[in-house]
Amino acid sequence: MIKTPICDLLGIEKPVFQGGMAWIADASLASAVSEAGGLGIISAMNANAEWLRGQIQELRSKTDKPFGVNIMLQSPFADEVAQLVVDEKVPVVVTGAGDPRKYMKQWIAADIKVIPVVAQVALARMVERAGATAVVAEGGESGGHVGETTTMALVPQVVDAVKIPVIAAGGIADGRGVAAAFMLGAVGVQVGTRFLVATECNVSDEYKQRILKANDISTIVTGRKYGGAVRCLKTPFSRRFAKAEREGASQDELNAMGAGSLRKAAVDGNYEEGSFMAGQIAGMVKEPQTAAQIVDDLMSGAEEVLKGATKWVK
Repeated sequence: MIKTPICDLLGIEKPVFQGGMAWIADASLASAVSEAGGLGIISAMNANAEWLRGQIQELRSKTDKPFGVNIMLQSPFADEVAQLVVDEKVPVVVTGAGDPRKYMKQWIAADIKVIPVVAQVALARMVERAGATAVVAEGGESGGHVGETTTMALVPQVVDAVKIPVIAAGGIADGRGVAAAFMLGAVGVQVGTRFLVATECNVSDEYKQRILKANDISTIVTGRKYGGAVRCLKTPFSRRFAKAEREGASQDELNAMGAGSLRKAAVDGNYEEGSFMAGQIAGMVKEPQTAAQIVDDLMSGAEEVLKGATKWVK
């Protein structure tokens, strides 16, 4: 059985985080991952505190295991959500899309484990100095908002730069990816795209089917021009967006074009107008499974790979 320092730090059984995907990572999926021994994460996305409170209460009705809340720092409700996780005694906060130091003192004072997602070494160092419990080093292979550096290059550089535990994210779909993350110095992994087809994931059926039909070249990155790079599946919407970007559309025009596109994909299953965010490993996702089956497959697969690794050493 694989157990790493992050398991003891967070009180989880298996070093697997479920990605905090907006419009997707709700109480249903997060509770199932936590029950399976990983760290289920509810996405606060751009919702207000009352919506999040309801999700936390629903999760707690389904599991008593540790869980996390992902806070998007650019949300208009970031301040009230930041206070809510204190009021609700949320055990773990994972942050994305910005610098979380504005809120970290109040979280740490409330005994919340703070784990920012970082795409650069510099931010990893800054949040470590501010008291972060760990960091998620997320490579550009991942779905959704992405940085420039790949997981293979980013993770070891973050590991070398900080003393706190590092979780690897981006491009991890099976035990081979988990084993590789460990070899790079990570003590756990965060997985998003594979959980899109979990039985307990409430994303639209169209979204799930598009993931299952994907191959190795099914994703595209748009939004780099104005610093808001997003990886998603190639669809009529993403191709139109990329074309507008190439032809010089302004940032305001692109923002208007993208408004609500993730909801259209995740909730409505609108293939023509939705942004189906997914990582490059979408082509490796072949069948629907329960969250428990996914977590177990990741861990058992990694164990098998690591046990066989000595065949290369003479």
